[in-house]
Amino acid sequence: MLSQNIKESTGAAHQKLEGTVVRQLKAIRSNADYAEVLKNFYAYFNAVEKSIAPYMTIEVLPDYADRRNSSHIKQDIEELGGSVDNLPKADVPVIKSTLEALSALYVLEGSIMGGPYIVQMLNKYGITEGTSFFSGYGTDTGKMWGAFTAVLNIYGEDTSSHARAIEVANETFSKFGDVFSSASVA
Repeated sequence: MLSQNIKESTGAAHQKLEGTVVRQLKAIRSNADYAEVLKNFYAYFNAVEKSIAPYMTIEVLPDYADRRNSSHIKQDIEELGGSVDNLPKADVPVIKSTLEALSALYVLEGSIMGGPYIVQMLNKYGITEGTSFFSGYGTDTGKMWGAFTAVLNIYGEDTSSHARAIEVANETFSKFGDVFSSASVA
């Protein structure tokens, strides 16, 4: 299955991104710091969403409109007293097909799966506002992930397409990390 192949083939890129993000999260000392970190998420999610938009139709992913997206991150930033002005630069992979779009979305949806851990970490640092995005889909998080990976696997049934799908997912992880590496907590 493609979802498993992507998971296995992006482990190093995923770990590198996770390390970069966790370092910034551990540096948060205020709502303003947290809002600045969220700007990285917003800039990248928004850019990826725009690049995959032509391929994300209701026929491809029927619940796409119900999924967490950059608008939720923007709401969290604003709840923290921040704005989406002065965003970091966010380069994204070039997307040319539905399977490539789903492969990029794999990274974004996967970050939502880890959201509850981020909320716990933030709570430990006294941050309790602006966490709606990372709260994911609540008790439906596993169900939403399963529905997404089922669609990804259908579009990735042809194993000859896996190499490109994995390449896009790895590039999505890497470019996401670039946004965090170029920014620092205020």
